[in-house]
Amino acid sequence: MALRLLAALIALLLAYALPQLARWRDDRWFRAWVDRLGDASGGGRVAVALLVPVLACAIIGALLSGLPLFDLAWLAFAVIVLVYALGPREIETDIDAILKAPDTLRRHETIQALRQNEEPLPWFAPALVEAAFFAALRRRFGVLFWFFLFGPCGALLYRLAQILGREMTQRLDTDTRPAAQRVADALDWVPAHIMVFAMALVSDFDAVVGSWQHWHRNSGSPRTRLDPDFLGAVARAGVDADVEAGDGYVEDTSDPIAELADARHVIRRVLIVWLAVVAVIVVGGWFA
Repeated sequence: MALRLLAALIALLLAYALPQLARWRDDRWFRAWVDRLGDASGGGRVAVALLVPVLACAIIGALLSGLPLFDLAWLAFAVIVLVYALGPREIETDIDAILKAPDTLRRHETIQALRQNEEPLPWFAPALVEAAFFAALRRRFGVLFWFFLFGPCGALLYRLAQILGREMTQRLDTDTRPAAQRVADALDWVPAHIMVFAMALVSDFDAVVGSWQHWHRNSGSPRTRLDPDFLGAVARAGVDADVEAGDGYVEDTSDPIAELADARHVIRRVLIVWLAVVAVIVVGGWFA
């Protein structure tokens, strides 16, 4: 776990310091691979599309274990995979572009970078807060969770599942599309809950937990569906509570700028909590 934490810190630093790395995150190879599986459909196509690249990643990791300097070789490989799986851009970069937009036209263009599908994103505070947190989940926290759990294979699996289940839906047949979306949702479900618990620590605890409970009681979504949509409602409640409390010296929860600025702060705090918890686990393992 110590090496995974070190790899995550290096990858996050590289992604932040070198935004031009976003151009390196080319997924055309995966899209071409999925297209070649056109004769298959349903869950079988999803399984083959995801497991073959992940298996290749696992084989490379196994080969590295035979090298004399295994730790250094694995660390370099893990950083490369993690940098690739994060993104495609840093969430703070997109939020800053919105906050610093010089005019309405430019602001409307920049908010589209946060959208989760083909639907245009409106200049509306609740929608922007939801989009920011879902972008944070799918660009960063989901990747980190599965990386900490399963190493480079976990990070790659998560990224490819999100591409397949959310960005390629129009290219999939009607049998494959629901299966791909279910896999993407399932991989989001646990890290989204951990984000909620972290938000409860760094934001208004009662607002966050109350919103989470209310969503699960009233959403009508069956528990077996593993629906991560609760994250949007919880994010709105937490950010609204912060803004109403005067966090950032602004108390207007209908102001998209104020809400987005606070969402940026909360996302950064959640990242700090995640890394701190992993660091505690690492230190605890040393003394166990």
